[in-house]
Amino acid sequence: MTMGNQIEIRHLKYFLAVAEDLHFRKAAERLFISQPGLSRQIKEMEATLGITLFERHNRKVKLTTVGDYLKTEVSRNLKNLDHILNHAKLLHNGIGGDLKLGYVGSAMQQIIPSLLLKLRKENPNVLFSLKELDNQKQIDGLLNNDLDMGFVRLERVPRGLHIKPILNEPFCLVLPKNHNITNENFETLSQLKDESFILFDSKYSTSYYEKVMQIFDDSQFSPIVSHNTIHASSIYKLVAHNFGVSIVPKSLQTKNNRSIKFIELDNIPQRTVLSVVWHKGNRNPTLNKIIELI
Repeated sequence: MTMGNQIEIRHLKYFLAVAEDLHFRKAAERLFISQPGLSRQIKEMEATLGITLFERHNRKVKLTTVGDYLKTEVSRNLKNLDHILNHAKLLHNGIGGDLKLGYVGSAMQQIIPSLLLKLRKENPNVLFSLKELDNQKQIDGLLNNDLDMGFVRLERVPRGLHIKPILNEPFCLVLPKNHNITNENFETLSQLKDESFILFDSKYSTSYYEKVMQIFDDSQFSPIVSHNTIHASSIYKLVAHNFGVSIVPKSLQTKNNRSIKFIELDNIPQRTVLSVVWHKGNRNPTLNKIIELI
């Protein structure tokens, strides 16, 4: 495959390796070629295109403005090419496609499993890979084409991404099983103002954290926050061992943990929204099928 006179795919891969390492020897080792060989290939590419990709000072290597631009674009397009070639291999092997999904933990309880079962029923030969990631890592993955779709708790996303709310749900309290507050005697959150709270870290989602803080504002007290985490399983372990109490989205309720109990906060205005996000320019044919299902 050639482009622009005699630029070949290998030139682009060599260029990317040097652009990432900014070091000819390291890049050459990584590519299993000699350093003079690599330098020659890069010079060849520069001469063919009539541009300068790197500034070489003594032993330091720096990308030029042109080089910097090419690094971003080539990296993205080579990734697309890899996806296309992988998709061709899958089709050859009788597999209808693959879908890379990111999700925040709470989406795994009911939403994703039921969605995947539906999709599997209609497309039995599609491969799924799932990764639990915080909101920001999912956004990065979607922008870099490392993910096809994300399940996030975010109000807004960067340009180029499409967001669609799929679940609007109340919060609930998580208490140790033997806690004296029960469904019967619970009235307001202020009954728990002297307790320690274990909350999702604000890194998990700033907008989600703000919403939880609004609940405390409405209850007119500032919580004593003893622990922050990004995993529901950690919250449940800490609550079960009497390290504090917590507030989580209703979809995170679990019936198989006998050491904790849940009280739904239906009587407060705050709700948390789970949304799906995908890149508008994503060409994965399987993605359209899942969007239609949603």
